[in-house]
Amino acid sequence: MVVATDPLGEALHLLRLTGTLYCRAELTAPWGIAVPALPGELALVVVTAGGCELEIDGEPPRHLAAGTLTLLPHGTPHRFRSAPGVPVAPLFDLPVEPVSERYELLTYGGGGSRTQVTYGVLRFDHAAGDRLVAQLPAVLHLDSWEEPDAGWLHSSLQLIAREAQTLRPGGETVLTRLADILVIQAIRAWLGAAPEARQGWLAALRDDQVGRALAAVHRSPGREWSVVTLAREAGMSRSAFAARFTDLVGEPAMQYVSQWRMRLAHAHLRESDEPLSAVARRYGYLSEAAFCRAFKRTFGVPPGRVREAGNPFRSDAAENGS
Repeated sequence: MVVATDPLGEALHLLRLTGTLYCRAELTAPWGIAVPALPGELALVVVTAGGCELEIDGEPPRHLAAGTLTLLPHGTPHRFRSAPGVPVAPLFDLPVEPVSERYELLTYGGGGSRTQVTYGVLRFDHAAGDRLVAQLPAVLHLDSWEEPDAGWLHSSLQLIAREAQTLRPGGETVLTRLADILVIQAIRAWLGAAPEARQGWLAALRDDQVGRALAAVHRSPGREWSVVTLAREAGMSRSAFAARFTDLVGEPAMQYVSQWRMRLAHAHLRESDEPLSAVARRYGYLSEAAFCRAFKRTFGVPPGRVREAGNPFRSDAAENGS
């Protein structure tokens, strides 16, 4: 039996972010912007000059000063203002200057004091991301001046500020890579400090026994798993493992295995032309038909439909299962 030394670290290693949009905003007071719901997306807010007010329904207003990083993990609608009470305009009604397919510049406001914000919209493309985001709070906020060991944060924000100012060749690539790092670092800081990070799936990963079983599933999702083999990985009896797994994770072990496989398969189908029969075997299904039934039961659409949407230029989208 392979013993996982750090199942939580292994799960974080699986996280994979895709940036869907990055925007550098040059804002002069008075100004206000209303950002609509962004389902399935995370918003990363880095204030590199000036400051602003952040408002989210159900949360206390928060002042974002220069040198702060804020993560909004759930795609929740939110508002930014130069000062409390300033009227807001819908984000998508404001004119922007496209720099590339995923990067744009926004200049807006009344000509007063200046605020500069780098704003990223990102998505996790792994089952681990779905599980993690479900436990994150509405707002994660880090201040490079207040965090006791956040030299990395201050230097990273300084680099983002420099790149955002000049947009030198390759600057978009630097910004997107830095955004990915900042998201992961913000989550790691939360994991180390927040009591709620000791609950649910995250608590299960930290558990000496259930964590070993989870790590084994994450490493080898296509293996022929059963409650018995998972209990063996955990070094527990079948009944004790089944009860402890459900108590910590919130669902039975084999339901977790099935959902994990399906989410991995969903991402794989969007990126790969591998035949459905091979995808089925990769994720532990003995036949393509069984895989397609399980996939449609989980997502409401057959796997071929997901592949077609993820590969819009495919000429053979009408493959088996579509």
